[in-house]
Amino acid sequence: MTKADRPRVLEAHRSQVEWRTVHLDSLIEADHRARTIWAMVEKLDLAAFYAEIRSRGDRAGRPATDPKVLLALWLFATTEGVGSARELERLCVQDNAYRWLCGGVTTNYHTLSDFRVEHGDKLDQLMVQVLAAMTHQELVTLERVAHDGMRVRADAGAASFRREATLQEHQAAARQHVTELRQALQEDPGAKLRAQAAAQLRAAQDRAARLERALAEMPAVIEVKKRNRARKDKKPSAPRVSTTDPESRVMKMADGGFRPAYNVQLATDTASRVIVGVRVTNEGSDLRQLTPILDDIERRTGKLPGEHLVDGGFVNLAAFTAAAARGITLYAPPMNPANPRPADAPRKHPDSPAVAQWRRRMERTESKEIYKLRAATAETVNADLRRWRSLDRMPVRGLAKVQSHVLLNALAHNLMRWDALTSA
Repeated sequence: MTKADRPRVLEAHRSQVEWRTVHLDSLIEADHRARTIWAMVEKLDLAAFYAEIRSRGDRAGRPATDPKVLLALWLFATTEGVGSARELERLCVQDNAYRWLCGGVTTNYHTLSDFRVEHGDKLDQLMVQVLAAMTHQELVTLERVAHDGMRVRADAGAASFRREATLQEHQAAARQHVTELRQALQEDPGAKLRAQAAAQLRAAQDRAARLERALAEMPAVIEVKKRNRARKDKKPSAPRVSTTDPESRVMKMADGGFRPAYNVQLATDTASRVIVGVRVTNEGSDLRQLTPILDDIERRTGKLPGEHLVDGGFVNLAAFTAAAARGITLYAPPMNPANPRPADAPRKHPDSPAVAQWRRRMERTESKEIYKLRAATAETVNADLRRWRSLDRMPVRGLAKVQSHVLLNALAHNLMRWDALTSA
């Protein structure tokens, strides 16, 4: 082929050096959600986060990453459905919105992961701050609250559950392994081999600690087994605890299957669709969750809801009586026994006046219309967090860390609702 016939193309030259000018503030639109999250975070009092920073003044030491940046990154990531610290680290390098939030501050997944799980108490206080501000602006009234629970898959495999005897065997083997590694670490003269042995020792110590926590959880599992024992003609299964996440429990999920999970309880104001109560438990049943969520709402907002809407899984006559004594009007479907008794037949356990009033209330048409708001509010908010945020599966292990993750989801939801309500 002659030179005149050769096609002329722009070829790739990857060895050349390029200088690029980047204006961070021009990377995203003026109405981008990242700007909204940052503006909302700037309104919050983060003094508790800054109080723990040890790098101060002219003291030696590396400056800490700004908690405001880390909080904004996690809140924005949560609204985008990102729950992995490693994925968030990648986005901080490759995605313009996350780069804008970083503002030139570099971070890594260790810092991001530690921030999410080590500040559960501070995230709880931020939730209180946001609810106090929205209540002061009369955006949240608590006239009517819908309450629902959802089981979220834990970060533990179904095959990680062991009986107590098996756990004790594994614990003895793990302790023996730790002893052998410590001895080998002291005797090995090679620096490289010492580093490898140190890594193996840390892994063995972590496994031994998890087995110890699993054995510590066994009495609680045995107690639940006794309380929820199956019918007398069935032999109850032996109690088991996960070696991966000892605080998780096997629960019946929405699809009818049984998997390791946590029970996330959320209470939502029906008028504003703002989450006003957050609680995480490893009890599979909702039967005992009414009173704790009412206490949580009162702790966060300083008052109780006027009306509280729950489904049939929360019907606990003792809890209903206690809630009525606190001035709360309850809406819940009455229980439908398999063998209903005649209306005039005496009850084995007579209803309290509050329970009798609840039964009469739920017979009225207007009460049934009010109860429809529960599914329209609580179930849709929970479904949104599960489908579009990061509550489809827990990315962390342990009740305290799971609580922090759930609080991040609730806080992100409330901040977006705050912006939407004030804009409207």
